[in-house]
Amino acid sequence: MAGFGLALLACVGVTLILTGLPAYVVLILAAVLGAAAAVAGGSAPLALLGTLSGRLLNLFESDLLQALPLYVLMGALLNRLTVAPALFRTLLGLLPRQPGAAVVSGLGLGALLAPMSGSVGASVLALARAAEPSLHAAGLPTPLRHATIAVASTLGVVIPPSLVLILLGDAMLSAHTFAINATGRTDRVINTQDVLRAAIVPAALFLLLSLVAGWYSARRSRSEQPGAARLACAKPSDMVLTAATVTFLVLLLGGVAAGYIFAVEGAATGAVLLMLMGVLTRQLDRKTLGPMLTECMATTGALFAPLLAATSFTLVLRLLGTDKLIERWMTALPGGEITATTAVLGAIFVAGFVLDAFEIIFVAVPILIPSLLIRVPDAVWVSTLVLLTLQASFLLPPIGYALMMTRGVLGSQVAPAAFARALLPYLAAQILVLFLTLALPRLVHVLEPANTHSRGQLTPPLGDDVEDRLRQMLPPPMPPGLPPIGAPAFPTPPGRD
Repeated sequence: MAGFGLALLACVGVTLILTGLPAYVVLILAAVLGAAAAVAGGSAPLALLGTLSGRLLNLFESDLLQALPLYVLMGALLNRLTVAPALFRTLLGLLPRQPGAAVVSGLGLGALLAPMSGSVGASVLALARAAEPSLHAAGLPTPLRHATIAVASTLGVVIPPSLVLILLGDAMLSAHTFAINATGRTDRVINTQDVLRAAIVPAALFLLLSLVAGWYSARRSRSEQPGAARLACAKPSDMVLTAATVTFLVLLLGGVAAGYIFAVEGAATGAVLLMLMGVLTRQLDRKTLGPMLTECMATTGALFAPLLAATSFTLVLRLLGTDKLIERWMTALPGGEITATTAVLGAIFVAGFVLDAFEIIFVAVPILIPSLLIRVPDAVWVSTLVLLTLQASFLLPPIGYALMMTRGVLGSQVAPAAFARALLPYLAAQILVLFLTLALPRLVHVLEPANTHSRGQLTPPLGDDVEDRLRQMLPPPMPPGLPPIGAPAFPTPPGRD
């Protein structure tokens, strides 16, 4: 029956490509079909399927999932409160008046807003409203403008503490726990803060290389509108709003990434403050609040639906024994850790052509990553490579998810070859960061606390330290002359016994 589970996986991919149905619909149908086959084939008793309800209830008790709709609300508020255009104009005002300034400003806006937009598609919509008019006014060619928006929309995949990173951290915790239980290792199970901390250095490196690539690409591009650099100047109010917003985001999101603030607390604080600002500035009223909350509910539902469907589907695959089959394949794969990791990353890369980042985290990570972590113990390194691979798959011409969303939102008529040439510098930067992280695992451990081993394990105590700790746990010796434990404190007088 394990082979039937693999056939179901293949059918899910083919159905998504050919029909365009939502991923959660396809996954639920596959889960029902797989469950029926498991019961009919004797792989699982019917009563075992009743554990699904308890599994889903435990899933929704997670604090991370409670923070998810609040992060979506923060992203919607930032988009509705004219914060994004003010940020873009301020960034333009701080840079030299050259075509590259508009590209750098668009990427900077994506770095600030994309982590809270909820998905790559939502980021494309926000950047199309805030940055596309100014990119066009700068006289940049259409392929470069659309490439800038596509790259900026994927920054939320790697820049912490994005929704993608938070949900990946929860998925990696489950996968790492499974691997430790299967192998009996003494690793420290990673948490969300480990995943957020590990992504900071590679994300910063990619952002820096992208800014450099965007600046020089704009300088080399021939302007479609000579002398059309009539960009909107930043007002003093824009600068004040930008300073306040950036400070707020850095402190709040930085506190979440560093582990000083819980994700749900940070998201709730940010949403309340932004809503108060909207009410006080009269940018939010009854007419705008209702549609915005409806949009947030729809986005949250679009995130939770594939999570529930993927949880059901992965349970069915385990009942069919597909996870054990993948584990045996992973164990038998020749080569070292790099070979095994590259094979799994290749499967995730292909899945990125069909599924969004959240769907890959809900479906591919629970199926592939536990088997990989049995062989490769560095879970922090693996999680960072998964993020970088996801981002690369979204930008690969011509069917990358971010590219298709950009073309659909902007109505692009750009030829695929021209789009690919505009993306080439960004893809080169992405490949460089991915290979550096793959070849230098230490890169993701730079910001680790001192008491954590570079492989993601706690530093084991020495033998003398173990003896000292055990000795400290023993009760202190009794002073001489006191009765032993359990004896009466005072002797019994004669004749009274």
